[in-house]
Amino acid sequence: MVEADLLSECELVCIQRCSDMEESSDLYDVYQTNGPPPWAEEDLDVECLRRKIKYYFMNPCEKYHARGRKPWKLVLQIIKIAIITIQLVSFGLSNQMVVTFKEENLLTFKHLFLKNYVDGGRDTYAVYRQDDVYDHIDYIIEQYGLLHNITVGNHEYEKNGAFYTPLSLCQEFYRNGTIYSGNETLEIDAQVKTECLKVHPMYHPSLRATLPRFELHFKRMLSVKITFVLKAINLQTVRHRELPDCYDFTVTITFNNQVHSGRIKVDLENDVDINECREWKVTGASARNPYLTLLFDCLIIMTCIISFMLCTRSVISGIQLQHEYTVYCRDHGSKVPLSDKLEFVNGWYILIIVSDTLTIIGSIVKIGIQSKVFTSYDVCSIFLGTGTMFVWIGVLRYMGFFRKYNILILTLRAAFPNVIRFICCAGIIYLSYCFCGWVVLGPYHEKFRTLNTVSECLFSLINGDDMFPTFENMKQKSSLVWIFSRVYLYTFVSLFIYMILSLFITIITDTYDTMKEQQESGLPVSELQKFLSVCKDLPNSGVYRLDRNRRFSFNCCINRCRTTGERLTSEA
Repeated sequence: MVEADLLSECELVCIQRCSDMEESSDLYDVYQTNGPPPWAEEDLDVECLRRKIKYYFMNPCEKYHARGRKPWKLVLQIIKIAIITIQLVSFGLSNQMVVTFKEENLLTFKHLFLKNYVDGGRDTYAVYRQDDVYDHIDYIIEQYGLLHNITVGNHEYEKNGAFYTPLSLCQEFYRNGTIYSGNETLEIDAQVKTECLKVHPMYHPSLRATLPRFELHFKRMLSVKITFVLKAINLQTVRHRELPDCYDFTVTITFNNQVHSGRIKVDLENDVDINECREWKVTGASARNPYLTLLFDCLIIMTCIISFMLCTRSVISGIQLQHEYTVYCRDHGSKVPLSDKLEFVNGWYILIIVSDTLTIIGSIVKIGIQSKVFTSYDVCSIFLGTGTMFVWIGVLRYMGFFRKYNILILTLRAAFPNVIRFICCAGIIYLSYCFCGWVVLGPYHEKFRTLNTVSECLFSLINGDDMFPTFENMKQKSSLVWIFSRVYLYTFVSLFIYMILSLFITIITDTYDTMKEQQESGLPVSELQKFLSVCKDLPNSGVYRLDRNRRFSFNCCINRCRTTGERLTSEA
């Protein structure tokens, strides 16, 4: 009699639950009914939670067997990888032509306007006499006026209406000052004054012919800047079925005398502005349709937006599931560790969201470059390159579905916290050597002149590169500093190569061995895994399918009620 009453009451509960599930689209919603036994309600909630969590951690193939849902997210990611790679390769080829054209023009301007310039002489190109400064300025103005007759390129002057834009010559110097080095006396006004003059091309052969009374105030002079604009057309894009671009080169030649050491450094810089040519006609070759490229970029943006939305929804679902699991553990008197909480935050989805964001921004900038609104090729390259890198790194997620390939991902994830802590401690020692080397060895060694070069030098030493030149190039002007340099370098190499680097490798190796043992044993190692190990339902068992939701849940509930009824009857 007791068994019959329990079965009838439990069947009513199960029927009520199945009817509620039919009205809802979510298989795993928690339903509240009036009148069920507390033990039946609790068991169903726990089982439902286990299945929800287990389904969340399934791979796309397992989810397909579990619910019959096709892995559209996986297909979308594969398509996205293909089209983003095509976009990156296409943009990389165009960017390579732009960079080559800019660099070769910069080298051309140095040979045209810098007197006696030789390749590779940027760091040593300087003048030391007053007459040399005037001669170099005269040479620049003369070469600028004779540009049409000397250049082998298609360089032209910039026009403002019917007139050519003049060359600008500006001198910056202290406004007033009296300097007597022999008497060790000086009187200086720190206010900087600027004097500029304009020189039109093809009208004045030299500075002295233009302004005979022009004078440079060498003792007070800070710099002399010569600025002019030249135009050119990049014709190499025609061979790649792209329309040529028109370039504006703003050339700035600087005579730097801020140190006042008697050595005036001369440097040439080149700012580039890319514009769409006003009139063009290309015959003999069919140009690529720019609208197709624009349509392809828009397709990539839409694909990334869909991927972004799907991955964001998955991340939100994981956080909600984490909250349910945390509430369950709190109700049962246990606390969820941080490692188990982080299991619900899928790092691969975060990586995809970041890559989608970078790709969308890069594609928008690329569209602006193609429409000549932007000329930021470097910015676009950073966004597209980083986004594509993250997309390809995300391929490792699908490799992790195979047991033999998953060991790499598990090792990286498990070793990451220890590696970060180790790097923080080693980084403190590394920075201490950087500061010490910069202050002590900087005046005597060119590789220690700045903090950036010190860091690069020490990092090269850690990897066993450039060791002998680092020791050899130390100047022996001070015996004390020379001895200190030997102690400094020997201790750094010994400490980082033989100790710190070996410990770093040991951390990775130990983590790999641990993950390999855990993978071979198959035993749960965390509370979350122990919680999920109770659920023995396989993906192809059918209990996860939405279209069979009511039948499986009802049968499972009836079987549990009968088992419990038999147990209570035997106890009575």
